[in-house]
Amino acid sequence: MAIIFAVFALVVLFLFNSLTHSLCLRTEMSKERQPNFFRTINVLITILLISSYIEVLFT
Repeated sequence: MAIIFAVFALVVLFLFNSLTHSLCLRTEMSKERQPNFFRTINVLITILLISSYIEVLFT
């Protein structure tokens, strides 16, 4: 179960990073602001995935 969820988490992180990159390109975000934006998105998605895994684990 953990391996399947880990693969799912990697796919979700990859998709969100590609969507974030597209958003940065469309909005013409400055290069200085992009790393903070990516870090924020990645931290929030990681928190969401960890909480989802804990919920599935204890259900």
